[in-house]
Amino acid sequence: MVVGELHTLPHLVELPARGVGADMIGRAAALLVDIAIDTTPRGYRVAARPGAVSRRARSLLDEDVDALEEAWERAALRGGEKAVKVQAVGPVTLAAQLELPNGHRAITDAGALRDLTTSLAEGVAAHRAQVSRRLDSEVVVQFDEPSLPAALAGRLTGVTALAPVHPVDETVAVDLLNECAAAVAGEIAVHCCAPEAPWEVLHRSNIHAMGLDPSVLDHNALDGLAAFVDTGRTVMLGVVPSAPPERAPSAEQLAERAAALTDRLGFARALLSQRVGVTPACGLAGATPEWARTAVELAQKVAGAFADDPDAI
Repeated sequence: MVVGELHTLPHLVELPARGVGADMIGRAAALLVDIAIDTTPRGYRVAARPGAVSRRARSLLDEDVDALEEAWERAALRGGEKAVKVQAVGPVTLAAQLELPNGHRAITDAGALRDLTTSLAEGVAAHRAQVSRRLDSEVVVQFDEPSLPAALAGRLTGVTALAPVHPVDETVAVDLLNECAAAVAGEIAVHCCAPEAPWEVLHRSNIHAMGLDPSVLDHNALDGLAAFVDTGRTVMLGVVPSAPPERAPSAEQLAERAAALTDRLGFARALLSQRVGVTPACGLAGATPEWARTAVELAQKVAGAFADDPDAI
């Protein structure tokens, strides 16, 4: 999916979101292979055949990629060092939020969960390949999994109290993420802003990076984060506000927050320039154009400070 802000791992650019409040589940209709989505009064449902929702989603995605390719050419970035990050809803969140024709969440049906994951993995892999080919640039993929902690803990509600949604087994969740990673065959990140990030699943999966909002982490989450980083993988710290605050922080203040977290975890400051990225806390889909530009500039400045001299922060 073409969503998001500018990510500041060195030379990494995200495709811009189409409009404010673009819905990640609706946008999945543009990516799924051989599975269609339609709207319901409560949200989205698996449909028997492609309809207006699927056609509109694919049309918008095509327009976005066309616009990006044109902008990429004007900026003379084709074939350069910058990498583009494309985003999509993750397999667990997709199945948690999509309804089946009978009204139940798709995550309650093991077969539907597997089919959705396979469809999503194939679609995202094709999208990544298309963007890479048209821009002649590296493309990495981020899967957004805001519902993953609730799905693992059994906190998703059913249609009625008599139809509970049972917890997703951790091994199943790992397998789903790994299927997506294998299909994409490139750099994979998972983003989850929940305080109780599913670190055990993330540790066991084949993902390369984790994106999070450090302001919501408690002591247990910090332990999980430290263990994840200790495996040699990358963390993307959402220290830049996603919406305009009353007083905009400086790049120096944001760099200090990230450095303080690294210090608290017990890692050397060199980690900031090697395996730490800087992002908005939870994307920029709801930001004004003015704040989106400011947030991008702040993230770039923080990344520059990391690259120049992290020990001086």
